[in-house]
Amino acid sequence: MQTVGALLREWRHRRGLSQLDLALAADVSPRHVSLVETGRSRPTADMVLRLAEQLDVPLRDRNRLLLAAGFAPRFAERALGTHALAAAEDAVRRVLASHEPYPAVVLDRRWNVLAVGRGMEPFLVGVAPDLLRPTPNLVRLALDPRGLAPLVANLADVRSVFRTRILRQLAAAPDAELTALYDELLGPHPDDDARSRPDEGGVVLPMVVRHGGRELRMFSTMTTFTTPLDVTLDELRIEAYYPADAATAELFVREPRGHAMSD
Repeated sequence: MQTVGALLREWRHRRGLSQLDLALAADVSPRHVSLVETGRSRPTADMVLRLAEQLDVPLRDRNRLLLAAGFAPRFAERALGTHALAAAEDAVRRVLASHEPYPAVVLDRRWNVLAVGRGMEPFLVGVAPDLLRPTPNLVRLALDPRGLAPLVANLADVRSVFRTRILRQLAAAPDAELTALYDELLGPHPDDDARSRPDEGGVVLPMVVRHGGRELRMFSTMTTFTTPLDVTLDELRIEAYYPADAATAELFVREPRGHAMSD
């Protein structure tokens, strides 16, 4: 097991900070940061958390830093559906409901789908059952030929967006399972050279989905909890899709999709 000093040094390097940068941000001396990193000084739990805060370390990894320093974890990890997260789960449901009739999905840090808004359900009708059980993964759903891939007109663009986002995510906080997902689905692909060029007059790169004999153009936004003290909430996000043009917006309003949220 790595020492807390070694782990903090890795996070500091990952953030591109010097010991002086970190010391100034955390309001401690550079010498103290150096002593902690080399193991010549044992930090208190509060000092570990102060340095982790300035390094923007995810809550899951703050727990690991505390354990490495000999302290108990501070941040619980409770599943949605437990009493402790009832208010947060209600907030998620409200966001999904308010976003109808447009699609939305609730994701964890590894892109596993925890819930969907009912606007998403019609797109999942033809998906292979094994891709939906036990827990679907949005990257796999989008790129697997037995999933949504046949519906996505600009699949190479979408693959490129996933690649960029997950690489950025891994650079911020390494994760072995997410790395495996990247290697499985987002390595070099023969269609990459055939990427369609986005409309230079546009403001976002849309995802173009064929559905019901029409092409729907959508872009996405992401919602997160801003002050979580629970690992699950720290890693949870809501990916919401909006119409990228008037024709798509009109179609969603005229033909509402889905009937109920599934968990």
